[in-house]
Amino acid sequence: KFKTICLFCGSSARKKKSYQDVAINLGKELVLKNIDLIYGGGSIGLMGLISQTVFNGGRNVIGVIPKALMGKEITSVTVGEVKPVIDMHHRKAKMGSYADPFIALPGGYGTLEELFEVISWVQLGIHNKPICLLNVDGYYNSLLSFIDKVIEEGFINLAAWQIIISSSNAKELIAKLE
Repeated sequence: KFKTICLFCGSSARKKKSYQDVAINLGKELVLKNIDLIYGGGSIGLMGLISQTVFNGGRNVIGVIPKALMGKEITSVTVGEVKPVIDMHHRKAKMGSYADPFIALPGGYGTLEELFEVISWVQLGIHNKPICLLNVDGYYNSLLSFIDKVIEEGFINLAAWQIIISSSNAKELIAKLE
């Protein structure tokens, strides 16, 4: 049983309905399962949707955000408890200390950077927490194919492939985690 899930996702206000729907559905699943949320602290984009859904459902929401991003990713309304930190390194360390598993929704460079860092932490033995991709509309298919190529070329061993849990919908992903 997980108490807190760490979420990596885009803060950009993407209009793709399937991404919005999966963020809201994941938020509802977390509420249903009594799971709290730790996330990047933004109140816009997918971050804003899921954090508001979890918060409105009565669960604890903690946003960890570098001070430099506060003006860019937080509108006038914050969701839950916001913990400002010095930089991205401190953000990831704090988020990782709270989280049980990690889940990545669609996002850009920041999402990918956070995702790969926590994957690296597993390989280095820093933690053994599950890492998940919510592969909405095949968003991460190319990344998964790339990882297959990296394994084929011998840069990652086959056992390390099991680090990532992937699903196309929130309910199934939470079930896989449990």
